[in-house]
Amino acid sequence: MKIKQKYCFINVKIIAAFFLFLFTASYAQEVKKIDFKVADGLSIISVSSSSDSYIFKNPLPLFSIEINEHLVNTFSGAAGLNDSIMTVNFPSGLKGKIKIDKDFASGWKAHLTLENISDSNIKILNLVPLGQSEDHIYITGSPPWNLASSKIFRPGFGSIGVVLPDNAWSLGYSAIGINDSLSIFALARRMGGENTEFRRYSAYMKPEGKVEYDIYLDFYKGNWQNGIRTVFQDRYLYDLKNFDNKLFERKDLEWIRHSFVMALLFGWDHNFYDRKDGRYHYKEFLHSYDNLLGRFDIFSLWPTWPTLGLDQRNQWDLYSDLPGGLEKLKQLSDYSKSVGTKFFVSFNPWDQSTRKEDFYEGISRLVGTVDADGVILDTYGSSSEDLQNAVDSVKRGVIMYSEGMAVPQDMPGIVAGRVHDAIYLPPPLNLNKLIKPDFAIFRVCTLNQGRLHREFAISFFNGYGVEINMMAPARPSWIDEDFSYLGKTTRILRENTTVFSDQNWTPIIPTLEDSIWVNKWNDENKTIYTIFSLIPSGYEGPLFSETDNEDYHFVDLWYNEEITLDTLQNKIYVPVKTDAFNRSYLGTRMEGNVDCVAKFPLLLNIKYDGVEILLSANSGDSILIWAGEPSYNKKPVKYDINSKSINLKSLFNYRNEKFVIQLFRKNELSDERVIKIIPGTPAMVSKVIETEKSNKTMAGMVEIPSGNFRFIIKPSDEFIPYPNYPDSAIINVNRFFIDKYPVTNKEFKKFLIETNYHPEDTVNFLKNWRDGNYLEDTENCPVVYVSIEDAKAFANWAGKRLPTEIEWQYAAQCGDTLSWPWGSNFDSTKCNNSSGKLTSVDEFPEGVNKWGVADLVGNVWQLTNDIYDNGSHNFIIIRGGSYYNPKSSWWYVKGGPQPLNHSQMLLQVSPGFERNSTVGFRCVKDAVQKEENHK
Repeated sequence: MKIKQKYCFINVKIIAAFFLFLFTASYAQEVKKIDFKVADGLSIISVSSSSDSYIFKNPLPLFSIEINEHLVNTFSGAAGLNDSIMTVNFPSGLKGKIKIDKDFASGWKAHLTLENISDSNIKILNLVPLGQSEDHIYITGSPPWNLASSKIFRPGFGSIGVVLPDNAWSLGYSAIGINDSLSIFALARRMGGENTEFRRYSAYMKPEGKVEYDIYLDFYKGNWQNGIRTVFQDRYLYDLKNFDNKLFERKDLEWIRHSFVMALLFGWDHNFYDRKDGRYHYKEFLHSYDNLLGRFDIFSLWPTWPTLGLDQRNQWDLYSDLPGGLEKLKQLSDYSKSVGTKFFVSFNPWDQSTRKEDFYEGISRLVGTVDADGVILDTYGSSSEDLQNAVDSVKRGVIMYSEGMAVPQDMPGIVAGRVHDAIYLPPPLNLNKLIKPDFAIFRVCTLNQGRLHREFAISFFNGYGVEINMMAPARPSWIDEDFSYLGKTTRILRENTTVFSDQNWTPIIPTLEDSIWVNKWNDENKTIYTIFSLIPSGYEGPLFSETDNEDYHFVDLWYNEEITLDTLQNKIYVPVKTDAFNRSYLGTRMEGNVDCVAKFPLLLNIKYDGVEILLSANSGDSILIWAGEPSYNKKPVKYDINSKSINLKSLFNYRNEKFVIQLFRKNELSDERVIKIIPGTPAMVSKVIETEKSNKTMAGMVEIPSGNFRFIIKPSDEFIPYPNYPDSAIINVNRFFIDKYPVTNKEFKKFLIETNYHPEDTVNFLKNWRDGNYLEDTENCPVVYVSIEDAKAFANWAGKRLPTEIEWQYAAQCGDTLSWPWGSNFDSTKCNNSSGKLTSVDEFPEGVNKWGVADLVGNVWQLTNDIYDNGSHNFIIIRGGSYYNPKSSWWYVKGGPQPLNHSQMLLQVSPGFERNSTVGFRCVKDAVQKEENHK
């Protein structure tokens, strides 16, 4: 039988693999041929794979280009075709020669040579394969011209700026749909030329000058982002045929992906070492923003430029000459790591004229001596195998950190780098992150350049960290405000770091509004949406579509609120909210705001009844409960994931309107739930202290069997709110014993004699007694003029306790939903019906319920154990009504007999204030449960 089961399992795998092969083969078809037409300029009329051909309804240009500020395309020139070589001559004197690379394997490729055949200079700009058009996606440069002027243009939306690799500023890209499922992308890369002045986006061609481009084209399936993903992430912009991933697979280097805040200081900064007092202030600096940022993940020391070159000392000598030398730096490095901060040093490869020393020996000696965790590569955009090997020889796990982001061809040799601050006001979307999502990027934020709000927001939107560059002399007054914002973005990045390193993310998903963009990040466990808005008035409402799945739920991580999905035109949308900002901030480093939405699997199990949280989790390591918003300036209460009941008021000892409950696994957020409490909502502050359990019914008590019942409450006037009772909750109650009658004067007198009990506050204590004795003929009347302290003292003496409100109602209703002990309808003959005086507890035998509990309504209000605090008042829950029923105004507390589901509060001031002529009590005792008895 086992063999047969195994055989069937193998067959299922084979079948699944077969269909996966068919799907992959269909998906992976490549463009093998393009058919051109040259009658009216140069145009594309069809594309073909090895098995299918697709004819365009409207021919496409091979490319468009701006020539001397005029946009033209290949429809505009006279074209010729000869085997695999085509030509197109533009009226401006620019000639194009296109040679198809028949040996190219990954789709279709051609080499384009543009030549100036005129007698004048020609300026060319923005070559876009398949042409610029409002009908399809394309990427090209757009003014104002600066270091990052490329944009994505989308039909029906405004453009969005993008950061491209340093060697691909001038690229052109297009994507066009062929049918409902298949599309083509096209990429153009400028490769060089001659007799031409090249600038970042444009080229000035002298007569006979040439500019070379490579043009690529291939199929892709799905949304338009899949085309960009193929070009950037799968083909690496065609800079690499294969990606050597060995550095990214090294476990000792992956820690950098979990780091998001770096500080960079000069060695002479007062915050590092102050010459005036001759002391290092490094430890104080490391902790100076803990309450805002949690910590600095990395500290980088720079003691070289711009003092390097003043004398013959080389960069390594300057480290050694810092006060205390390398031994002291080692102490600082050790302290850093003890508080969770890595320690970086810097490397200036241009230092070749000072004291001669082998670079590899110098850096490895420095790293080894001070136990550095990383090296900043000044002026380098990449590392080298020799440099990595040099530091590996003294310490594994040392990060090479490039000055700029490595271009695709250099990425295999380095795992971290910068978005340099030379890019002022960087565009919202950084496509470098798409190339290699696990390449750790840090946006350089220099304090003396002004506010950093926008830089922090865009870094968060793109899922990477920041380098706080403090080298320039400036410590602006706004640091705390902006660092508070950074702390909020960083907390989300740290708690979801694996998602932000995953290959499977999608930039700029469709939204209902323009000027507010959404990136979608997901792995096998959860999905995170980062939102960046340039809408000054803020935004609140549905924004992007999703699928509603009962196994998942949505949480706004920025505001820590659970989300209810919206439905528009039979489609489900996720609502978001972004804060407003001053319109004058547009175009400055104060513009924009973010939001963040998470789609979590339902792992946290929470039931909140207004008093207790029943809490557990299906998986994970720990559960954190925050009073209010999570923040680095306060601490949560931490639990394991096992089931437990928690009283929020008792736990935090103060009032809060929101409690955030988070589930973590390996320091990452797995789920989040939020409990909101309306201001003034009472929280139970009392606890049930169980009695010794009995297995037999004590004298004067009746047994209440265990069972489930529907707990329905009807509170009184709610000017002062009653507890947030669960709506018709089904509650399980354990077996217990309850007094058949309320405690009588006779019983209370016996308690006083045996214990010599005297309350500290004697006001109104047994006020209706005379000289320490109850009045004649009242021995069986309920004892009144007692406080809850008095009642608990009696119960403790008797080996009992006060009942909870649930226990009282369960026992009174016999596990049913009866309004009265005897049934559903009121009967004035079965209880003390507003007689104006106390009666004996056994006066109305017909009022006994079917479980044998008597005198439940009409005689005295009965204290329960349940005490609540609403932040302003404390009150006790009393049940049953009383003999007293004032009727001249409806403002009075409603007296007389009250239904079994009627709840009334007894407001607390002092024991003397609370002692009433209408309030008594009965007791309960805990019982051995049937299963316990069986054991």
